[in-house]
Amino acid sequence: MLPFRLALLALLIATSTVVHVVPLLLVALLKVLLPVPRLRVACNPLLTGLAESWIGVNNLLWDVFTRTRLTVEGTADLHADGHYLVLANHQSWVDILVLQKVFNRRIPLLRFFLKRQLFWVPLLGMAWWALDFPFMGRYTPKQIARNPALAGRDIAATRRACAKFRAIPVAVMNFVEGTRFTAGKHATQASPYRHLLKPKSGGVAFVLDAMGEGLHGILDVTIAYPAGSPSLLDLLANRIPEVRVRIRQRPIPAELAGGDYQNDREFRVRFQQWMNGLWREKDDDLAALLVAGDV
Repeated sequence: MLPFRLALLALLIATSTVVHVVPLLLVALLKVLLPVPRLRVACNPLLTGLAESWIGVNNLLWDVFTRTRLTVEGTADLHADGHYLVLANHQSWVDILVLQKVFNRRIPLLRFFLKRQLFWVPLLGMAWWALDFPFMGRYTPKQIARNPALAGRDIAATRRACAKFRAIPVAVMNFVEGTRFTAGKHATQASPYRHLLKPKSGGVAFVLDAMGEGLHGILDVTIAYPAGSPSLLDLLANRIPEVRVRIRQRPIPAELAGGDYQNDREFRVRFQQWMNGLWREKDDDLAALLVAGDV
């Protein structure tokens, strides 16, 4: 029965992807060819609408094919035309589907910072490009040591993306840990948090600097899986009993919105202290969400 279930879901997801991505790419091509900037801007709602429709179908499949209970706190006072920085912990690729299910059409389309290699994913890579998802090199310290010029490339890519985002409703998504949580990574880092890896503050600082007053606030999202961190296969196979999500809306501290994170050491220390404090609170939230019983 499971192989049939997985095959059916794969067929439905693939069909929906083709149905949505092909017209999305046609609109993107039209946007590139139009000679008038105002007309190009007019294509953005069409592109976003197609992406939100595709996510809506995925959410419908979640409801029809799984009995996963999704418990969410803090969705009041969200705005579909807002400008948000969304921060979340990261344990599984299921996190992305959870975020899309919670936020689709409640806030602007989530834009993720993607690894450059994902551009080559069939259909989806071109769709992400058409939707102005920023592609990043994410160079390792060893690569930067060999070629210091690489250090500024992702910063430049962040600034280019944020310049586009200032003109449209947007939700910029950042998994602050930079990678999925595992017990091994937690031990290697000697992380001071019980359920989280250490936060990487640089990406958050660069977005706040580049977006400036264009952001209305921060959506701080904590995702918990009481039965353990799942895989995408677990979701498709209906093996996730419950997902719990807590959303805290936070103001952007005025003193942290315009500093020079890269060159101003004092500012960098203050920013990291703020980020660490936020992460300690998230660690407490995650511990509470993982406790058995209703939240």
